[in-house]
Amino acid sequence: MIPNKITFGCLTKKGAAEVRERELPELKADELLVKQEACNICTTDYQQWQGLREHQGYPMAGGHECSGVVIAKGQEVGNAFETGDRVSILYDYCGICDNCKAGEITNCQNIEMFGKNYSDEYYGLFGFANYFIRKAKSFVKMSPDLPPEEAAFVEPLGSVLHNMKKLRIRPGKDTVVVIGAGTMGLLNAEVARAMGGRVIVSEMMDKKIDISKSMGFEVIDAKTENPVQRVMEFTNGQGADIVILAVGATAANNQALEMIKKRDAKISLFAAGYPAPQMTIDPNMIHYKKIELIGTFGSDLDDYNNAARMLNEKRVDVSKLVEEKIPLARIQEAFEKANPGNYRVSVILNAD
Repeated sequence: MIPNKITFGCLTKKGAAEVRERELPELKADELLVKQEACNICTTDYQQWQGLREHQGYPMAGGHECSGVVIAKGQEVGNAFETGDRVSILYDYCGICDNCKAGEITNCQNIEMFGKNYSDEYYGLFGFANYFIRKAKSFVKMSPDLPPEEAAFVEPLGSVLHNMKKLRIRPGKDTVVVIGAGTMGLLNAEVARAMGGRVIVSEMMDKKIDISKSMGFEVIDAKTENPVQRVMEFTNGQGADIVILAVGATAANNQALEMIKKRDAKISLFAAGYPAPQMTIDPNMIHYKKIELIGTFGSDLDDYNNAARMLNEKRVDVSKLVEEKIPLARIQEAFEKANPGNYRVSVILNAD
């Protein structure tokens, strides 16, 4: 049965999330109607709720780490999707601009990432809606064996894979330090290990230290140990080949500069911070030590497809990265719990 209305969560101002209703538009020939099951609150969503990303606009019908089940499809969709398929959403993209033709859909020149793409009133992708209609090209197929909240990890995992392409990890040779054992830090750690790197995780929070150890990583307790000194001990004084900054903090940025090896190291500035963190570095140091400072953001189509494949084949395990599941009716509570001390809070969109 196709509903007439949808129920969705949105941010109306700093610190305020609420549930609203609107009409469900007519299904077009190239679209899918999806019963959305789960949408995880990412750092971007949480920072907007905090009032740190108000440049993105209110009201924000956000959410983009989302999965669900196809319940209807347009006549031009073809055989790529069938009713009953589990899917995860991608960012919106036009498919015709130069960036989209190159697969760089998060840099689409015609559709804003968090623009008013579905409504004249609301910004955002309506990831926190119980039902929604999107272009079929904006989905990837997921395994029916994956829980909805795990299938929703395609977008964040895709951004990690995009980072890994730039880092060019050498299997069996590179030591990778991940600073910050939050959701994105441990996703980076898992993928770096899957690609053959030796991975060391640095973290201050006891809960995250315990999770990191349970996932089999070498761990530095940054609140009781000197991370730079410990990295040198782990590497027999050589330093790290690669440091991934999975937290946006000045102290972490400067630690990364001290724990890298003497030549040809790479530092990935994976995380954004609000307000913006600082990094104190002598340009001559970059020159003589041949340091690569790598910026990374978003994903391309290959990253999304590879992320879906890795999740479907269980080559990465995200089950420990879901903190709690909360129904859509309690979305304000969900945002309150989605703080940096926790892993992903998943909003359940069709709770009985």
